[in-house]
Amino acid sequence: MPIKTIIEPFRIKSVEPIRWTTREQRLQLLRQAHYNLFLLPAVDVLIDLLTDSGTGAMSTHQWAAVMEGDESYAGSRSFERFRASIQDVFGYRHVIPTHQGRAAERILFGVTCKKGDVVPNNTHFDTTRANVEFAGAEAVDLVIPEGRQPALAHPFKGNMDVAALENLIDRVGRDRIPLAMLTVTNNSGGGQPVSMENVRHVGKVCRRHGIPLYFDAARFAENAWFIKVREEGYSDKTPKEIAQEMFSLGDGCTMSAKKDGLANIGGFLCTNNDRLAQQEKDLLILTEGYPTYGGLAGRDLEAIAVGIQEALEEDYLRYRISSTAYLGDHIAAQGVPIVQPPGGHAIYLDARAFLPHLPVEQFPGAALAAELYLEGGVRSVEIGSLMFGPAAQMELVRLAIPRRVYTQSHIDYLVEVILEVWRNRERIRGLRLTYEAPFLRHFTARLEPVD
Repeated sequence: MPIKTIIEPFRIKSVEPIRWTTREQRLQLLRQAHYNLFLLPAVDVLIDLLTDSGTGAMSTHQWAAVMEGDESYAGSRSFERFRASIQDVFGYRHVIPTHQGRAAERILFGVTCKKGDVVPNNTHFDTTRANVEFAGAEAVDLVIPEGRQPALAHPFKGNMDVAALENLIDRVGRDRIPLAMLTVTNNSGGGQPVSMENVRHVGKVCRRHGIPLYFDAARFAENAWFIKVREEGYSDKTPKEIAQEMFSLGDGCTMSAKKDGLANIGGFLCTNNDRLAQQEKDLLILTEGYPTYGGLAGRDLEAIAVGIQEALEEDYLRYRISSTAYLGDHIAAQGVPIVQPPGGHAIYLDARAFLPHLPVEQFPGAALAAELYLEGGVRSVEIGSLMFGPAAQMELVRLAIPRRVYTQSHIDYLVEVILEVWRNRERIRGLRLTYEAPFLRHFTARLEPVD
């Protein structure tokens, strides 16, 4: 008979205790953190779904590779293995290590963008948008209309609207667009994948106009899996073969290796452009480190070299996507509004539909995230008006699942917490800002309940 139970494709060798708190304690902790879950001490969080970035568990092979770390300042063996592993999957000529993905973004946009430029993306994530805007350029989101409708089921809601891209180029002119970008999977849009067909069409438009196409490749392996199971013609291909084909349609990428690199720190920037690579390395030396370590220890380079390959293993990806869908399907079956279909790395609650009694100016996503912590010690993150301000297209709460960290019983507990909050949703009050920073305000914002 077919086996339906999801099991973790690994055995646990080491454990870390997590601490229970009472509801009264959590209320006090919320007040001390000004209702911003970023400001909570991690020790006071039971299930931490704030992010899947750098929070995963490394494998025995990664830990073994750590011991091979060559800490030479220049030209280390670890960099050679790091570069070879990345080029095997991504195929780009230049591989530039950075301490994490946003550093790669800062260098890329710092070198390519100037004031008045426009950068199209399916949907920029928070650090991507901030780095584009910091360089003086305008970040434009061009996700397909289906991608802005949380309840609508569509296999590739992360796709870019190709007609909108053509219109943007016609309107602002090719000279104002230094590059275009595709985020795979589309994090801000609910962790939704981009189809190979869409990549191909976007690449064709970019090539016709002489615009380089870059990927935000943080979750490239999960995107490859969705292509394998959802797109015609790819079921017999491996995730690695799919990823290789996808990247061959672009000119470079930024990558946070803290996601599908399965590492706790690190990232990289890739390009096929020799002149641009030299400019990027010059800036790297100024801000990150020498081009063969880029702000990382040799042991980090080794862990990423192994993790990039492990992230493409079919058993791991099947478990990863199935476990996330299990959470989404169970709460959706009880009426909880989520972004459909479930994403690869996270479940996104539709806070606008969850809390229709709260206006946008009372930050329904942040209010819902605070309530999840109060109810069960679960930390999540708002992706909506607090994070993006007027640029927000939806009001979401992301439950990002760290890789190889939580078991199926943890997911069952999450289901119970979410359903309890759902049953008592009419009692949830909105929040208002008491402090905000000029950039990326959600990291340090302070809020308080609306009377």
